[in-house]
Amino acid sequence: MKVVFRLQRKSGVMRRNPFGVDICCRKGSRSPLQELYNPTQLELSSTAVLHQTRRDQVTDTCRANSAVSRKRRVLTPNDLKHLVVDEDHELIYCYVPKVACTNWKRLMMVLTGRGKYSDPMEIPASEAHVSANLKTLNQYSIPEINHRLKSYMKFLFVREPFERLVSAYRNKFTQKYNTSFHKRYGTKIIKRQRKNATQEALRKGDDVKFEEFVAYLIDPHTQREEPFNEHWQTVYSLCHPCHIHYDLVGKYETLEEDSNYVLQLAGVGSYLKFPTYAKSTRTTDEMTTEFFQNISSEHQTQLYEVYKLDFLMFNYSVPSYLKLE
Repeated sequence: MKVVFRLQRKSGVMRRNPFGVDICCRKGSRSPLQELYNPTQLELSSTAVLHQTRRDQVTDTCRANSAVSRKRRVLTPNDLKHLVVDEDHELIYCYVPKVACTNWKRLMMVLTGRGKYSDPMEIPASEAHVSANLKTLNQYSIPEINHRLKSYMKFLFVREPFERLVSAYRNKFTQKYNTSFHKRYGTKIIKRQRKNATQEALRKGDDVKFEEFVAYLIDPHTQREEPFNEHWQTVYSLCHPCHIHYDLVGKYETLEEDSNYVLQLAGVGSYLKFPTYAKSTRTTDEMTTEFFQNISSEHQTQLYEVYKLDFLMFNYSVPSYLKLE
């Protein structure tokens, strides 16, 4: 693979100001990175300590699994398609589908819109996913990429890996309107994983069972053929946390607090809050447990191996319902 740029990881130690004076401040105010690592108040808040612990967990996991995690020595701009850039507030957000990414893209549109939007929830979900509405890091030159990686605050949001997977399955394979996914993936999954499939099932691909989806994910042929779709790709492969030093790791379980902390560091917390809503269709831990009931222990073990780095890196324990071999 062509060497495009090398990324330096910063050490995970919390220091007063590890960035020196090379962080360009936004028009007389402090950058989010300064607010995070060199806070105005001298006492480190419990929130800052929590995020330091999460950063350390990523660093330690990358180090302990370096044979796997550093298989790729360098990244190419193509690897940076998920990193959304906000020039005005010096932020980089790596979006992970099925982890509140629609609402975070809405927020990024408000932040980068220079007054075009004020209420994130007024932006239709379909609009938030139009790629032209947000600028991603792969659209910059190599020097510009490196400058932004060094001086902008980089953050992402993660979720329990199997809960995220069940959420993706429910959304893409059990909703009748998702015909593009049924055609693109459903037909392929049924053809490979279902014995004696009907002609209709092979043509429509709209009744994929969760067991078939899992069998497709662990099939070595699938992984050789093409990268996973972003909705079930590992966070590790989407955001490259062993190559890019994320300053903040937000979690779906503490979504509101973590999101508002990012907005506070960006200096917009007084007028912009993460949209709160209780989604009745949300995939829960109980639901995930149910979906895994019919998966053989052999398949569970193989699936855990696929997502293992995400479990370790973001400190999610092995689910109690798993029957690992």
